Amino acid sequence: MKQHIHPTYDYVVFRDQSANTMMLTRSTLAARADSLPKVRWTDGKEYPLVNVEVSSASHPFYTGNNIVLDTAGQVQKFNERYRRNASQKNRSEA
Repeated sequence: MKQHIHPTYDYVVFRDQSANTMMLTRSTLAARADSLPKVRWTDGKEYPLVNVEVSSASHPFYTGNNIVLDTAGQVQKFNERYRRNASQKNRSEA
């Protein structure tokens, strides 16, 4: 492998602002560690902090708070509209 072409890959803390949770993981955002704020983790060390709006802690898909939208009525209206227009075209061509 070539040397010095890969970004820095080190520990970073991601804070989900909507769920108020934090997680420690490795990321290439560690390359910008100098410009990021620091936070003290439970192990006593300081890590760069990245604030995110949505993570697995707050996203509806992972939390099970999905809202199922009933689009059957809209699809039905769409299909009826096209069936009506298609039948009118066929009558005018005949």
